[in-house]
Amino acid sequence: MIVPSIDIMGGRAVQLRRGKEFVLDGGDPVERLEEFAIAGEVAVVDLDAALGRGSNADVIRDLVRRAPCRVGGGIRDLDSARRWLDDGAVQIVIGTAATPEFCGALPRERVVAAVDAKRGEIVVDGWRRTTGVPVLERVGELAPVVGGFLFTQVENEGEMLGYDGAAVESVVRAAAGARVTAAGGITTAGEVAELDRIGADAQVGMALYTGTLSLGDAVAAPLTKPLPGDVWPTVVCDDASRTLGLVWSSRESLARAVAERRGIYWSRSRQAIWEKGATSGNAQTLVRVDLDCDRDALRFTVRQVGAGFCHLNRRSCWPSEFDLFDLERTLADRAARPVTGSGTTRLLTDRALLAAKLREEADELARAESTGDVVRETADVLYMALVALARGGGTLADVRAELARRHGAVNRRPMVRKTSAC
Repeated sequence: MIVPSIDIMGGRAVQLRRGKEFVLDGGDPVERLEEFAIAGEVAVVDLDAALGRGSNADVIRDLVRRAPCRVGGGIRDLDSARRWLDDGAVQIVIGTAATPEFCGALPRERVVAAVDAKRGEIVVDGWRRTTGVPVLERVGELAPVVGGFLFTQVENEGEMLGYDGAAVESVVRAAAGARVTAAGGITTAGEVAELDRIGADAQVGMALYTGTLSLGDAVAAPLTKPLPGDVWPTVVCDDASRTLGLVWSSRESLARAVAERRGIYWSRSRQAIWEKGATSGNAQTLVRVDLDCDRDALRFTVRQVGAGFCHLNRRSCWPSEFDLFDLERTLADRAARPVTGSGTTRLLTDRALLAAKLREEADELARAESTGDVVRETADVLYMALVALARGGGTLADVRAELARRHGAVNRRPMVRKTSAC
């Protein structure tokens, strides 16, 4: 699979050749993240921190709250490592500090060891210092305590001249099941596909920034076993992970969908590309594309607008039960189009009333004892909380992302009662 890379220096996305020579300014990291996150996790590297010349922590802290990110660059002590995990990094990439003791003190599945090698030997301190340690020796030493490896062939980094496939295969074998991500010189969709075949992901920067490799082609590269007509089944879900329907994708439609960030598919009946909502107005913004474990099916995560996905003007092609997201949409509609005499409209427009009802319902839930009372009072609290969320401009997706970040934190907040100031 493709792992797009955002290397940050002085607050800007940049690309260097062999970690030294400045090649291009890639612009605003937030804009790059919005472009790249369709492919899944994005690697974010603080080059200034890696080189001991400063920090881009504030910029990166913003990025990890917007999309799933692996964070690396200058993480050399346990406090910093844990702080990044608390801040929401999916994984942290440890380079110079990667020892069995250091990595073993962190959650294994959240740690990626960077094994940066020049002609087969480990280099550290921003690739400036050689160690004489063979890369396979370091991989074997760290494999029991890390969840993955980032193997960078430094001599190929930024060159766009290909990579040493045999070296990557050797690292994959030595990693003993820990997922390997290869970097350095990867330029074509065919190379991404070959790396996936041998069990490695492809971290790519320069080829994406220069347009040598399109993100859509890179995402499609590992696909196998197409159905007649060279198409793949594509499950469409909304951003609450609810299934909306089943459609089909070709390599061409997938490339367009990723490039334009819209729900674009292949119509088997018309034998042509079609864009969801182009005529009905029920359009889709593409959030993410995932390949399944066998690489023979796709999942599109979309933000659906209008009546819904189904041609019968329903949200989904399958019957669905009422849930919190239906209530969220109702409240959002009421906020956009107030109804005179509506209790919900009063709550949305009267901040003091909403605050009082929140306190009232929370107190009643705290005092509830029977199962029935707890259920009813929980429903009241959830309703009031969703009104507050709609009034404040947030979404359930935002809440879920915040809860996911807290779930992944390694430092837990003390569960103690807050005291009110007198």
